[in-house]
Amino acid sequence: MTNEPRTPRPIIDREAVLNHLLAARHQRTPTTLWIAVGDVPVLLAEVDRLARLLSRTRLDFANLLAAVRATLGADQDGESDPLAYLRDEIEQHRTGVRLDDGELAA
Repeated sequence: MTNEPRTPRPIIDREAVLNHLLAARHQRTPTTLWIAVGDVPVLLAEVDRLARLLSRTRLDFANLLAAVRATLGADQDGESDPLAYLRDEIEQHRTGVRLDDGELAA
């Protein structure tokens, strides 16, 4: 495992979006308004991307928690290799899973 943070990087320039909004609020010209409105699809795409990443993260967490519970149960039942559940889930997590749009989830 690496020590690199796995925080998703934003795909938008928040400062530019904020500047477009401020310009539209202060100048109120058609050009500044259209530039600010033009940021909406980009912002919606970013919200969608982050929602997909959050869903994937929640699924990964749920799967890992289920594997931990299965491991603890297997240990309590005296199974010969109770850590197999956890190993399998960690291996699936390491290999990565493709999202619906083909993006590789980390």
